[in-house]
Amino acid sequence: MLVLVLSGVLVLAVGGCVCVVWAARGGPRWVRVVAAATRAAGELVSRAGRGNRTIRSSSSDE
Repeated sequence: MLVLVLSGVLVLAVGGCVCVVWAARGGPRWVRVVAAATRAAGELVSRAGRGNRTIRSSSSDE
């Protein structure tokens, strides 16, 4: 079951990337919509990843 879910996510990600490239070359309207959604989702994931970072100190107190 987990393999099916991960395969579905992979297919959606690859399809979104294909639409981004196709939209950059002047694809139809639906491709531009999917590309915009893909870029927005990527930005959300990027911002969420930045917010979860913790500051780690490299110096140790001895």
